[in-house]
Amino acid sequence: MEKERIGLFGGTFNPIHSGHLKAAETVQKRFFLDEVLFIPSYIPPHKKYRGIADPRHRLKMVDLAVRSFPRFVPSALEIDARERSYSIITLGKVKKLYPRSLIFFILGIDAFLEIDTWKEYQRVLEQCFFVVISRPGFDLGDARNVLAGEIEGKMFLVPENEAVDPDMLDSYRIFLLPIDALGIASTEIRKKVKNGESIKSMVPEEVEAYIKENNLYQS
Repeated sequence: MEKERIGLFGGTFNPIHSGHLKAAETVQKRFFLDEVLFIPSYIPPHKKYRGIADPRHRLKMVDLAVRSFPRFVPSALEIDARERSYSIITLGKVKKLYPRSLIFFILGIDAFLEIDTWKEYQRVLEQCFFVVISRPGFDLGDARNVLAGEIEGKMFLVPENEAVDPDMLDSYRIFLLPIDALGIASTEIRKKVKNGESIKSMVPEEVEAYIKENNLYQS
C-alpha cells in the first residue's frame, strides 16, 4: 500500500494571499500530495511581532482561503501551542498525526537559504522531504550552496511543468521546484489596506471581506 503524502506549508500568513494558494496548488499537483496543511505560526521566530495580526484572525483567513481547495487543510497546530513556532517541533506533531505518511516540507527559496539558523535544522532535513519553490528576486540555484554545498547531492531540480516520479524519492530529499510565482507580498497587501487601496485579486474575496469586517491592518 502506497503511503499517504502530506504537504506541510507553514508561514505567518499575514494575510494569506493568492500567491500562497497558487504555489501550494502547483506543489500539490506535481508531487501528488493527498493533503496540504496550511499552518499559521503563533509567534514566528524570524519576524518582528509588530504589524502581525492576532493568530486567530490569521487562522480564520487561512480557513476562508482554502475552502475551495479540497486537498488543502487549515491547521491550528502552532497557534494552539501558544509558543514560538519552530519547524522541528511542528514536524514532530505532524508525524504523530500522520505516522505512516511521507511528509513534504514546502517553503520558498528565501527561507531555505537561511536554514542553518533554524532550531535543529539537521533533524528537520533528515525527517522529511523538502520542496523549495522559486520566488521573485531570488535564484533557485543558490540552494546548492546552502550549508557550504554539503547537501547538494541530495537535491534535484524538477524540470518545468513535469510531475515528480515516485522513484525520485529514493534518491533525493530536496526538490527545487521552479514555479510561475505570483508577485504578491503580504507586506504590500497590508500597505494597500492601510492606505485604503483595493486588494482585489491579491487575496480571495472571502479574505478581503474578513479584513474589512475586522478592521485588520488599519494602523
